[in-house]
Amino acid sequence: MFSGIVEEAGKIVSIEKDKGNVHFTLTCSFANELKVDQSLSHNGVCLTVVWVDKEKKLYKVTAIQETLDKTNLGYLKPGSLVNLERSMLMNGRLDGHIVQGHVDQTATCTKIEEADGSWYFTFEYEFDKGKAKQGYMTVEKGSVTVDGVSLTVVNAKDNSFQVAIIPYTYEVTDFQTFKVGTKVNLEFDIIGKYVSRLLAFDQAG
Repeated sequence: MFSGIVEEAGKIVSIEKDKGNVHFTLTCSFANELKVDQSLSHNGVCLTVVWVDKEKKLYKVTAIQETLDKTNLGYLKPGSLVNLERSMLMNGRLDGHIVQGHVDQTATCTKIEEADGSWYFTFEYEFDKGKAKQGYMTVEKGSVTVDGVSLTVVNAKDNSFQVAIIPYTYEVTDFQTFKVGTKVNLEFDIIGKYVSRLLAFDQAG
Protein backbone atom coordinates (compact mmCIF):
# COMPACT_ATOMS: atom_id res chain seq x y z
CA MET A 1 0.00 0.00 0.00
CA PHE A 2 1.20 3.51 -0.88
CA SER A 3 0.27 7.12 -0.22
CA GLY A 4 0.93 8.70 -3.61
CA ILE A 5 3.70 10.92 -2.21
CA VAL A 6 6.57 10.31 -4.63
CA GLU A 7 10.02 10.06 -3.03
CA GLU A 8 11.96 10.85 -6.18
CA ALA A 9 12.09 10.25 -9.91
CA GLY A 10 14.43 7.32 -10.58
CA LYS A 11 16.00 6.70 -13.96
CA ILE A 12 15.79 3.70 -16.26
CA VAL A 13 19.30 2.33 -16.88
CA SER A 14 18.45 -0.64 -19.09
CA ILE A 15 15.49 -2.67 -20.35
CA GLU A 16 15.61 -6.39 -21.10
CA LYS A 17 12.83 -8.30 -22.82
CA ASP A 18 12.33 -11.92 -21.74
CA LYS A 19 9.47 -13.60 -23.65
CA GLY A 20 6.32 -11.84 -22.38
CA ASN A 21 8.13 -10.13 -19.50
CA VAL A 22 10.26 -7.01 -19.35
CA HIS A 23 13.04 -6.49 -16.78
CA PHE A 24 13.71 -2.85 -15.86
CA THR A 25 16.99 -1.86 -14.22
CA LEU A 26 16.82 1.52 -12.46
CA THR A 27 18.99 3.78 -10.37
CA CYS A 28 17.88 6.03 -7.51
CA SER A 29 19.37 7.54 -4.36
CA PHE A 30 17.88 4.91 -2.02
CA ALA A 31 18.61 1.83 -4.14
CA ASN A 32 21.21 0.71 -1.58
CA GLU A 33 18.40 0.53 1.02
CA LEU A 34 16.25 -1.80 -1.04
CA LYS A 35 16.04 -5.56 -0.69
CA VAL A 36 14.82 -8.41 -2.87
CA ASP A 37 11.07 -9.08 -2.50
CA GLN A 38 10.34 -5.48 -1.50
CA SER A 39 7.36 -3.72 -3.10
CA LEU A 40 7.98 -0.43 -4.85
CA SER A 41 5.63 1.85 -6.79
CA HIS A 42 6.82 2.73 -10.33
CA ASN A 43 4.60 5.38 -11.94
CA GLY A 44 1.89 4.03 -9.66
CA VAL A 45 2.50 0.37 -10.53
CA CYS A 46 3.41 -1.93 -7.64
CA LEU A 47 6.41 -4.03 -8.71
CA THR A 48 8.66 -6.41 -6.76
CA VAL A 49 12.39 -5.84 -6.47
CA VAL A 50 14.16 -8.95 -7.85
CA TRP A 51 17.83 -7.85 -7.78
CA VAL A 52 19.89 -5.15 -6.07
CA ASP A 53 23.44 -3.86 -6.50
CA LYS A 54 23.90 -1.71 -3.39
CA GLU A 55 27.34 -0.40 -4.37
CA LYS A 56 26.22 0.89 -7.77
CA LYS A 57 22.77 1.89 -6.46
CA LEU A 58 20.99 -0.24 -9.05
CA TYR A 59 17.99 -2.51 -8.75
CA LYS A 60 15.78 -4.55 -11.05
CA VAL A 61 12.02 -5.18 -11.28
CA THR A 62 9.98 -7.29 -13.70
CA ALA A 63 6.69 -6.42 -15.39
CA ILE A 64 4.51 -9.15 -16.89
CA GLN A 65 2.61 -8.75 -20.15
CA GLU A 66 -0.70 -7.87 -18.46
CA THR A 67 0.98 -5.00 -16.61
CA LEU A 68 2.59 -3.77 -19.82
CA ASP A 69 -0.78 -3.90 -21.61
CA LYS A 70 -2.63 -1.89 -18.95
CA THR A 71 -0.02 0.74 -18.04
CA ASN A 72 2.48 3.13 -19.60
CA LEU A 73 5.50 1.04 -18.59
CA GLY A 74 5.81 -0.28 -22.13
CA TYR A 75 6.60 3.27 -23.31
CA LEU A 76 9.64 3.58 -21.03
CA LYS A 77 13.14 3.59 -22.47
CA PRO A 78 16.67 3.99 -21.06
CA GLY A 79 16.91 7.47 -19.56
CA SER A 80 13.18 7.75 -18.80
CA LEU A 81 12.24 9.16 -15.42
CA VAL A 82 9.99 6.99 -13.21
CA ASN A 83 8.12 8.14 -10.11
CA LEU A 84 9.19 5.99 -7.16
CA GLU A 85 7.61 5.40 -3.76
CA ARG A 86 8.39 2.73 -1.21
CA SER A 87 5.45 1.08 0.57
CA MET A 88 3.79 3.11 3.30
CA LEU A 89 4.81 2.78 6.95
CA MET A 90 1.70 2.17 9.05
CA ASN A 91 3.08 4.27 11.92
CA GLY A 92 3.41 7.41 9.82
CA ARG A 93 1.17 10.19 8.50
CA LEU A 94 -0.91 9.55 5.40
CA ASP A 95 -0.01 12.69 3.47
CA GLY A 96 -1.68 11.70 0.20
CA HIS A 97 -4.47 9.12 0.02
CA ILE A 98 -4.70 5.32 0.04
CA VAL A 99 -3.01 4.04 -3.13
CA GLN A 100 -2.87 0.33 -3.91
CA GLY A 101 -0.43 0.40 -6.80
CA HIS A 102 -2.98 -1.34 -9.02
CA VAL A 103 -3.38 0.78 -12.14
CA ASP A 104 -6.93 0.92 -13.51
CA GLN A 105 -6.21 2.31 -16.97
CA THR A 106 -4.14 4.84 -18.85
CA ALA A 107 -4.98 8.41 -19.82
CA THR A 108 -3.52 10.87 -22.31
CA CYS A 109 -2.25 14.36 -21.53
CA THR A 110 -4.21 16.73 -23.78
CA LYS A 111 -3.25 20.17 -22.47
CA ILE A 112 -0.54 21.84 -20.35
CA GLU A 113 -1.05 25.38 -19.08
CA GLU A 114 1.35 27.51 -17.05
CA ALA A 115 -0.35 29.37 -14.22
CA ASP A 116 1.92 31.96 -12.61
CA GLY A 117 4.58 29.51 -11.43
CA SER A 118 2.47 26.35 -11.35
CA TRP A 119 0.96 24.18 -14.07
CA TYR A 120 -2.45 22.77 -14.98
CA PHE A 121 -2.40 19.40 -16.74
CA THR A 122 -5.50 18.08 -18.50
CA PHE A 123 -5.93 14.33 -19.01
CA GLU A 124 -8.50 12.38 -21.02
CA TYR A 125 -9.33 8.72 -20.51
CA GLU A 126 -11.71 6.19 -22.03
CA PHE A 127 -15.05 6.53 -20.25
CA ASP A 128 -17.17 3.45 -19.56
CA LYS A 129 -20.55 4.10 -17.93
CA GLY A 130 -20.66 0.65 -16.32
CA LYS A 131 -17.19 1.05 -14.82
CA ALA A 132 -18.03 4.58 -13.69
CA LYS A 133 -20.92 3.19 -11.65
CA GLN A 134 -18.31 1.05 -9.88
CA GLY A 135 -16.22 4.08 -8.95
CA TYR A 136 -13.85 4.16 -11.93
CA MET A 137 -14.19 7.91 -12.42
CA THR A 138 -13.03 11.23 -11.04
CA VAL A 139 -15.05 13.66 -8.91
CA GLU A 140 -14.50 17.35 -8.24
CA LYS A 141 -11.97 17.89 -5.43
CA GLY A 142 -11.59 14.11 -5.08
CA SER A 143 -8.33 12.15 -5.20
CA VAL A 144 -6.75 10.45 -8.19
CA THR A 145 -3.33 8.90 -8.74
CA VAL A 146 -1.47 9.95 -11.90
CA ASP A 147 1.74 7.99 -12.50
CA GLY A 148 1.80 7.23 -8.79
CA VAL A 149 1.31 10.85 -7.68
CA SER A 150 -1.61 11.57 -5.32
CA LEU A 151 -3.44 14.60 -6.72
CA THR A 152 -6.65 16.58 -6.26
CA VAL A 153 -9.06 16.64 -9.20
CA VAL A 154 -10.41 19.87 -10.69
CA ASN A 155 -12.75 20.35 -13.64
CA ALA A 156 -13.91 16.72 -13.49
CA LYS A 157 -15.89 15.59 -16.53
CA ASP A 158 -17.07 12.20 -17.76
CA ASN A 159 -13.83 11.43 -19.60
CA SER A 160 -11.39 14.12 -18.48
CA PHE A 161 -10.04 16.06 -15.52
CA GLN A 162 -7.34 18.54 -14.58
CA VAL A 163 -4.74 18.62 -11.83
CA ALA A 164 -2.67 21.53 -10.56
CA ILE A 165 1.05 20.87 -10.15
CA ILE A 166 3.20 23.03 -7.87
CA PRO A 167 6.91 23.61 -8.65
CA TYR A 168 8.12 21.08 -6.06
CA THR A 169 6.01 18.25 -7.53
CA TYR A 170 7.03 19.28 -11.04
CA GLU A 171 10.72 19.10 -10.16
CA VAL A 172 10.77 15.76 -8.27
CA THR A 173 8.44 13.73 -10.53
CA ASP A 174 8.18 12.82 -14.20
CA PHE A 175 5.63 15.62 -14.77
CA GLN A 176 8.58 17.70 -15.95
CA THR A 177 8.82 15.42 -19.01
CA PHE A 178 5.12 15.46 -19.95
CA LYS A 179 4.00 16.72 -23.33
CA VAL A 180 0.65 16.71 -25.10
CA GLY A 181 0.15 13.06 -26.04
CA THR A 182 2.04 11.58 -23.07
CA LYS A 183 0.41 8.41 -21.69
CA VAL A 184 0.00 8.20 -17.91
CA ASN A 185 -1.23 5.60 -15.43
CA LEU A 186 -4.46 6.21 -13.51
CA GLU A 187 -5.62 4.66 -10.26
CA PHE A 188 -9.03 5.83 -9.12
CA ASP A 189 -9.83 6.26 -5.42
CA ILE A 190 -10.35 2.87 -3.72
CA ILE A 191 -12.80 4.37 -1.21
CA GLY A 192 -14.97 5.62 -4.08
CA LYS A 193 -14.94 2.12 -5.57
CA TYR A 194 -16.13 0.53 -2.31
CA VAL A 195 -18.87 3.13 -1.82
CA SER A 196 -20.08 2.66 -5.40
CA ARG A 197 -20.13 -1.11 -4.95
CA LEU A 198 -22.09 -0.92 -1.71
CA LEU A 199 -24.61 1.46 -3.26
CA ALA A 200 -25.09 -0.93 -6.18
CA PHE A 201 -25.89 -3.77 -3.75
CA ASP A 202 -28.36 -1.50 -1.92
CA GLN A 203 -30.16 -0.59 -5.12
CA ALA A 204 -30.26 -4.23 -6.25
CA GLY A 205 -31.62 -5.50 -2.94
